[in-house]
Amino acid sequence: MSFREQQLLIFDGACGANLAAQSIPDAAYQGLTGCNEILNSSYPQAVVRLHRSFYEAGAMVVETNTFGANRIVLEEYGLGDRVEELNAAAVSHAKAAAGGADGRYVAGSVGPTTKLPSLGHVSVKELRRAYEEQIAALVDAGVDAIIIETCQDLLQAKVAVVTAFEVCSRRGRDVPVMLSVTMETTGTMLVGTELAAVVATFEPFDLFSLGLNCATGPELMASHVRQLSQIWPGRISVIPNAGLPEVRGEETFYPLSADDFAQSLRNYVLRDGVSVVGGCCGTRPEHIRALADALEGARPAPRTPRRAPALSSLYREVEIAQEPGPLLIGERMNVHGSRRFKKALLKDDYEEAARVGIEQERAGAHVLDVNVTYAGRDESQDMEAMIRLLSTQVRLPLSIDTTRCRTIEKALGSIAGRPVINSINLEDGGRTAHEVLALAKRHGAAVVGLTIDESGMAMTASHKLEVARRLRDMAVDEHGMRPSDLFVDALTFTLGSGDPTLADSARETLEGIRRIKETLPGVFTSLGVSNVSFGLPKAARRVLNSVFLHRAVEAGLDAAIVDAGKVVPLAELSKEDLRICEALVLNEAVGERSPLEAFLAHFGSGSAEKTSRSVSRTTPESTLEEHLLGGDKDGLEDIIEALCGRYSPLEIINGILIPAMRRVGEMFGRGQMLLPFVLQSAEVMKAAVGFLEPLMNKESRGPATRVVLATVRGDVHDIGKNLVDIILSNNGYEVFNIGTNMPVEAIIEKARQHEADIIGLSGLLVKSALEMSATMDLYARSGLDVPIMLGGAALTPRFVADDCVPKHNRPVVYCADAFAGLRAVQDLEAGRLESTVWLGSEKERKPGPAQPKVRREVEAPT
Repeated sequence: MSFREQQLLIFDGACGANLAAQSIPDAAYQGLTGCNEILNSSYPQAVVRLHRSFYEAGAMVVETNTFGANRIVLEEYGLGDRVEELNAAAVSHAKAAAGGADGRYVAGSVGPTTKLPSLGHVSVKELRRAYEEQIAALVDAGVDAIIIETCQDLLQAKVAVVTAFEVCSRRGRDVPVMLSVTMETTGTMLVGTELAAVVATFEPFDLFSLGLNCATGPELMASHVRQLSQIWPGRISVIPNAGLPEVRGEETFYPLSADDFAQSLRNYVLRDGVSVVGGCCGTRPEHIRALADALEGARPAPRTPRRAPALSSLYREVEIAQEPGPLLIGERMNVHGSRRFKKALLKDDYEEAARVGIEQERAGAHVLDVNVTYAGRDESQDMEAMIRLLSTQVRLPLSIDTTRCRTIEKALGSIAGRPVINSINLEDGGRTAHEVLALAKRHGAAVVGLTIDESGMAMTASHKLEVARRLRDMAVDEHGMRPSDLFVDALTFTLGSGDPTLADSARETLEGIRRIKETLPGVFTSLGVSNVSFGLPKAARRVLNSVFLHRAVEAGLDAAIVDAGKVVPLAELSKEDLRICEALVLNEAVGERSPLEAFLAHFGSGSAEKTSRSVSRTTPESTLEEHLLGGDKDGLEDIIEALCGRYSPLEIINGILIPAMRRVGEMFGRGQMLLPFVLQSAEVMKAAVGFLEPLMNKESRGPATRVVLATVRGDVHDIGKNLVDIILSNNGYEVFNIGTNMPVEAIIEKARQHEADIIGLSGLLVKSALEMSATMDLYARSGLDVPIMLGGAALTPRFVADDCVPKHNRPVVYCADAFAGLRAVQDLEAGRLESTVWLGSEKERKPGPAQPKVRREVEAPT
């Protein structure tokens, strides 16, 4: 029976922990501590033994020892040129362990690398190359499936999935592609992605399965598994840890017993219809044996998931069929429709251009349309620059507004979520449309199709329907897309030109929308609503647009490209405004006047000029705080200048900026602010301090507190450490980020060299926690009497309190996140730092020795 035909698949357990449990000589690692992938070459018997132990325990699938066997990770160990060799060897060892037995399969493990593209750690181009190289090696070596796992960044996951399908297509291999994401205890992926956004992004792809692995034990995955069961149409995988790790003495302990682990996964199979199960960190052969025994004869429960078509951003999904409708696509990020956006783009001021999008989100847009087409400029470069900013600064999906295939392809490769492409048409017989549809299919995007064919723009309802049908058939029948992947734009034209051939155009558009919705089930409709009022007085346009939009929604319109902040509810219009606008839309005379004459006469009286202005009562203090919380640098220097008339620079820092940044930290801790937005707030803090620094006299400013950060020996993960670097640097501290896989001797040397006031040690792995404990006494013995901050996923408050604090003669502080590190440095400066264990909002303190002298004066907050 083939891999795809198996109703229930049982995967193996942990790789690293079970390799570490073997008696592997140190020489086998060739000095590359932490690089399990080198064992594929240097000590293959250990890898074969690992796989055989899981097959014998009842696993049907083993994952290759290739989690970090991509160029990005291997280059950390100087092995970047051995990607193909190590992956091919890993597949060979797994197959050797299987022994050709029926029902035993090999899945190629593809990890997330150590860098997050959404946070700018690695370029999409570099990431794609690394995945292409590794996946090609695994496919060529003959794996039965590819599992892309432990994904923490939606963009990273999407690049990997798209690349996997492209590699399989080029090689003519139908290899099942599986995706497994890691949901943090905050309820989202690391960068803040909701699970529904993951589903919306990958639903268009032919994934073998979508699921969860790592981070927690099975019990903390319950809500996510239930959600997947309800909304994911394909197979579901659940591959958890054996509980949350604890460090006891010199050993790592996973608290979940084999029987409890097995029972939890059995419940997911029988209750939620999960059909792929296995173990991640801490799971041993006994866990898999208990799982196989518990699932003997079991069948996944039947499911009836219900899924509404949606778009997505890096953070969230947006359902296309809004209640109430329509889906509002913000139109202001268009060089041809917004002078402000155009001016910013021509000055290469992408941040100012992005603020137009941020404002549209606040005004109620559901999607942002981005059009940067301008003669003489590199459209692809401008589009990529805008996407980089918008992807992290707004929570909305994007609409790529261009007809150029090169720009579309580059944009699709940079967007984490599921966008829509605006647009295609049949003007050239469909040649370009075929190219764009192929790109949309490859990247899982939706597409807007304009009702334009070889004869030009469709003016009548029947012609609009005819072109819409051709577009639907091309997308669905020829490119394998679903009807719901297509938006048909029935086109509307200005009613303000006086051209008699356009007098009925709005009415024909409304009828065209009705016919498309009735005749082409599943297809969505969209419309550039504001085109109807082009050339009319500005205030009157807002009223006409709103009336026309209302009538279009009644006709079945699903999505409107419009300035969301300028849509007026019909209830707010006078009866006369409404009557005059509807007469123009339906081309009905008003008394003796033509509808256009009546419209111009009516609104020429000033009926639509009434506006209300809210009087701002905000203070400079609250405005500065709002800018920091909102990540907004616009006008920051003016606000600082106004405050400097009331406060000293240090009073502004200590009394406004630091408390506001503390609020950011609290919101981040509660899951109310996502990681990229935290970084934006930190950038505002940095800019504000930059404006204030020249105004501070040297004596009051004092030398900055110096912090040395390092990832400990045996660990090359640096995402958390780099976040601490950003937060501390942007709060005015002098940070020396010395790198990953650092031995204690090098950390001590760098701390002395930079005259560090505090050391921050980081590590993701359980062995990193053991390394911290084992070397803690060396800092004091070397005479380095500075406080030490400890952070990392495997650390626990109790472990730090019991195994690290007693070994150092200065405070040792457990930091659950980057903001805990900021609090620790602030406590150091204020002379109140003790050995501290942070427990959420509470903290348990252990008395610490006298404080060392700090480098920067701090005034009491005002």
